[in-house]
Amino acid sequence: MRILIVEDEELLAKGIKEVLGAENYQADIAFDGAKGLEKILTEHYDLVILDILLPKMDGIQVLKETRREKNATTILLLTAKSKTEDKVKGLDSGADDYLTKPFSTAELLARVRSLLRRKSDEKSSTLSVKDLQLDTITHQVTRGDINIELTAKEFSMLEFFLYNKNRILSRLSIAEHIWGDNFDLFSMTNFVDVHIKNLRKKIDRYGEDSLITTIRGVGYIIKDN
Repeated sequence: MRILIVEDEELLAKGIKEVLGAENYQADIAFDGAKGLEKILTEHYDLVILDILLPKMDGIQVLKETRREKNATTILLLTAKSKTEDKVKGLDSGADDYLTKPFSTAELLARVRSLLRRKSDEKSSTLSVKDLQLDTITHQVTRGDINIELTAKEFSMLEFFLYNKNRILSRLSIAEHIWGDNFDLFSMTNFVDVHIKNLRKKIDRYGEDSLITTIRGVGYIIKDN
């Protein structure tokens, strides 16, 4: 499961990311509303934790723009303790739930689990392209009747491609998704290409078609036709 944290308080944002990481969630951070909105609309997230008080664009604006673009990503709003009107405004603008600051780790995780469980009940956990299927819950990958063993990073990369079928993904966007803040543009520039090569060997071995196409000078794409 992939979660975006949109929070300008750096220590809090990194603390939430650490808590989520300990529970095996993959979390990204945006430190302002404009960057948060960009990530929500261009990448796939299972859940967004969105603060209201943000620079460049406040959380309510981000929320309204997200829903205006017909994006149904689940959003947990972070609100100040005394701001009842913010809670009402947030829910009216399309938030799925809210959490009042300050909050405990247990309360945050309970809300996250509840919202993700609600979402998983609403849609299938299976992603597919041609004769390949990936289960986001069991982490099973098959092509035809053959089970394919992937590393954690290979699985995350394939899942990212399948959530973004028919969209060209740049090497940088793939790197940010897989390695997050640990990616060093200067020392790890060939990591994406190496992982793509290894992933191709595994998923193309049992199928007639090569699924990942290189767009020279731009990135990679998986098409469903």
